Amino acid sequence: MTQPVEGPSSAPPVELSRRRVFVIFGALLAAMFLSSLDQSVVGTALPTIVGDLGAAQNEGWIITAYLLAIAIVMPIYGKLGDLVGRRIPFLVAIALFVVGSTGSALAGSFVDLILWRSVQGLGAGGLVILAQAVIADIVSARERGKYMGPMGAVFGVATVTGPLLGGWFTQGPGWRWCFWTNVPIGLIALGVAWFALKLPSHRPAHRFDLGGALLLATATAGVVFLTSWTSLTGAAGYDWGDPGLLALTAGTLLAVAGFLVVESRVSDPIVPLRLFRSSTFAVAAIIALSIGMAMFAALSFLPTFLQMAQGVGATESGLLMLPMTIGILITSLASGLLITRTGHYKLYPIVGMGVATAALAWLTLISAGMSMVLFGAMIFVLGLGLGAVLQTIVIAAQNSVPATQVGVATSTNNFLREIGAAVGTSAFSTAFTTRLSTTLAEDMRQLPASDVPAAFGARSLTPADVASLPASVREAVVEAYTTSLAPSFWYLVPVAAVGFIAAFFMREIRLSDRAGLSARASS
Repeated sequence: MTQPVEGPSSAPPVELSRRRVFVIFGALLAAMFLSSLDQSVVGTALPTIVGDLGAAQNEGWIITAYLLAIAIVMPIYGKLGDLVGRRIPFLVAIALFVVGSTGSALAGSFVDLILWRSVQGLGAGGLVILAQAVIADIVSARERGKYMGPMGAVFGVATVTGPLLGGWFTQGPGWRWCFWTNVPIGLIALGVAWFALKLPSHRPAHRFDLGGALLLATATAGVVFLTSWTSLTGAAGYDWGDPGLLALTAGTLLAVAGFLVVESRVSDPIVPLRLFRSSTFAVAAIIALSIGMAMFAALSFLPTFLQMAQGVGATESGLLMLPMTIGILITSLASGLLITRTGHYKLYPIVGMGVATAALAWLTLISAGMSMVLFGAMIFVLGLGLGAVLQTIVIAAQNSVPATQVGVATSTNNFLREIGAAVGTSAFSTAFTTRLSTTLAEDMRQLPASDVPAAFGARSLTPADVASLPASVREAVVEAYTTSLAPSFWYLVPVAAVGFIAAFFMREIRLSDRAGLSARASS
């Protein structure tokens, strides 16, 4: 059975057989796995990386730099895909990811690592966006659930494969192999995409919105820097008499205002504001923002809790995250198949966000001596909630816009999720590390000076260091990590609750039965 998809008027129609759709789908899954794997493989090795580089107080920035770069380029990739086609931007994204991975593996300092992680993010942003947009091009919205479900499941698989690899690398050949591994996988994905991803291209009908892109990048960076201010300065809080903070705040507000003005006036904006007139798109955007803030902040620091507070190895911490992966797999695949079968999707964000919110509230009860069975139950429930939402809101957003704006809709939804992730991780990291430094300092003052090693400090602690500390100091460190991390989850609960409430207001639009390229050619 073939699926006719028309290209531009100057090109003959493209016939995509079911086999070719599956080949393209396989290449897209490989690229998405590459991006998702990098986030999870680094998370497990994070305590060792920052300890080796002497930057434990800025731990969150290894994650944040990556997520920030992803967020900045997502709208650019989405718009370019709509303007000129998806193939070339997709190949560029893979190449950037491979270059960034190589640089990260060779980084000689914390600053070097942050810079190369940013290059990785510039590529990873295109991998996610363009993969989802290509599926919208070649598969109808009604059939898309059974393809988007596995894409969500890929994230789940990466969340367990990454920590296991990260743990093995940390305890074996070294944490730099977390990045070296991306290079051969990326080159293979690049080769497959080069030969398999043969889709029509077209000449842009409008000029690219460069002004909007620059203002959006500036505003995005400003928001993340503001939420991370204490981790950047080492101060105890915001000092509104600081000229640097005032300049950053003013610059960010000006960039946001300028972006809104430009986008309301240009003929073909990078993020069309009119998209938000659709209640379906607007609600999907709110959910994406809230789930990004809550999900990535939680996932980034749970392995740290297991290693530092529970004393498990890096590989064991990866295995202990397996229940969450199982939860994501179950609901990602089930919701995708049910959406295809029934044509309805509104129920899944409601149920998923409700379950995820309850799971985050449950995680505020974690403690140093807790049962790992109980911890597994907590993150399994969190996974069940996340799996029902991740790809469903993308389907809803894509289905709410014309075929010519599928890339923009996909990138905007994912952009909000990633900017939420960057902001959420930064804010959560700031709250956690500030509380940790204060708690550790107070606890150390209460211990005999002879018990505290001369070079002791939160700045360069690794799991191995904690295990080798004198018993009294080790107990104080473990208690400090637990009492600092658990309350921090309360910051995430209201954020997730906003997404849960918003889901009730999503208007369900009938899923289209035409592939994006076909609809675009006939429009």
